[in-house]
Amino acid sequence: MVLLPPLVTLPAREAVRFGADAIDYAGLAGSARATAARLSGHARVAVWATPSLHTCLAVVGALAAGVAVVPVNPKIGERELAHIVADSAPELVLAAPEVELPGALAELPGALAELPRLHVDPEVRAAGEWPVEPDPESPAFIVYTSGTTGPPKGVLLPRRAIAANLDALAEAWEWTSADTVVHGLPLFHVHGLILGVLGPLRLGGGVWHLGRFESGAVAAALGSGATMMFGVPTMYHRLVADCEADPALAKAIGGARLLVSGSAALPATDHARLSAATGQQVVERYGMTETLMNCSVRAAGDRRPGAVGRPVDGVDLRLVDDDGLVVHEGIGEIEVRGPNLFLGYLNRPDATADAMRDGWFRTGDMAIRDADGYVRIVGRRATDLIKSGGYKIGAGEIENALLEHPGVAEAAVTGEPDPDLGERIVAWVVAEGAPPAADELADHVARLLAPHKRPRVVRYLDALPRNELGKVTKRALG
Repeated sequence: MVLLPPLVTLPAREAVRFGADAIDYAGLAGSARATAARLSGHARVAVWATPSLHTCLAVVGALAAGVAVVPVNPKIGERELAHIVADSAPELVLAAPEVELPGALAELPGALAELPRLHVDPEVRAAGEWPVEPDPESPAFIVYTSGTTGPPKGVLLPRRAIAANLDALAEAWEWTSADTVVHGLPLFHVHGLILGVLGPLRLGGGVWHLGRFESGAVAAALGSGATMMFGVPTMYHRLVADCEADPALAKAIGGARLLVSGSAALPATDHARLSAATGQQVVERYGMTETLMNCSVRAAGDRRPGAVGRPVDGVDLRLVDDDGLVVHEGIGEIEVRGPNLFLGYLNRPDATADAMRDGWFRTGDMAIRDADGYVRIVGRRATDLIKSGGYKIGAGEIENALLEHPGVAEAAVTGEPDPDLGERIVAWVVAEGAPPAADELADHVARLLAPHKRPRVVRYLDALPRNELGKVTKRALG
């Protein structure tokens, strides 16, 4: 199994573009062979994952060498960086010759500055045979989780999982070598790096990275050969507002073959607004660092707001209760198994054992499964499953209901202790104009869902706390 077959067959087309920097498959393969030769004998390297051609070349070269890649967020804090470097013990760091940090050009920060540094020059290439493909079970990446309950954990992702999952997504999205994916996602997470870069490269298609997301740049790329866009809900929220204000932009976005959203739930209101403005309906998918993608709406399927579709090929999915018994109706925790699973957490056999149950990975995500098999995520067990008055309530469905109120721009829902109910439902709201009254919002939710799901408390904010991928960080609320 070759992870990136087009680097052997060399299709005659552009492979990767970052602004004015671009490289075709022959050039990418030559660069990868040169980097692989320089990395011979190493087991693990860090990559300073700026949104640049250098990052793509470094990652592809390391994969060609069979060396595990530790992608590092360029905006990482000192303490987290020190933990990641100590935990993963990379032998080298791959980065561009100079790193632009806030205020000045500087050396790499903290513990990375102490490592030998290798620059991947796009002009340096090597001929010859493609390197021998490593064992499919060998680690391709060590991607660190967000660390909400302690220091970040290093997720060991094998080459087998990446190949199997990208092939499953290709089937679901009718994704082929004729497609070029445009996006502005970070390159230190699964979404931007594995799906958004390795996905097109495995299929022989193209990657067009914008550096940073901008609606006009997406439209320009779609008008110049790009066919698909990957994004997160905050990007789509901005995109729909821009499309509503600019008919020419809306027409360009409407010409995409496929718009895919992930990393967090896309509000039903943004689904409806984008469809009205552009004629496009967004495809949602669901995954995790440890599992890659578990579910997706198919390109030819029902693009139902609030649903992430059915499991992709090769993935088994079940919902279980607190005792591990399968749930056929109502809310349950998602457990998955299949070739998409990680190898374990680096240096954390305890955490790996806790995450597994008889070969099934315990995601911690709560969901409902519709009669036709579509999965609806209602939140995280730790932060989004609210037990109130004897009911199990998913925060996600209340958030979607709140977003249907014209006075609500953003919403998050949490639970807090209540002496009578066990937990009371708290709504955190960013208003659209004058804040609607709390009673009005509670009645709105009770009318759409059920009385026991209405917020008991409403708190107003100027903005919700979010991470780099647009996910609301609920632990920062309260």
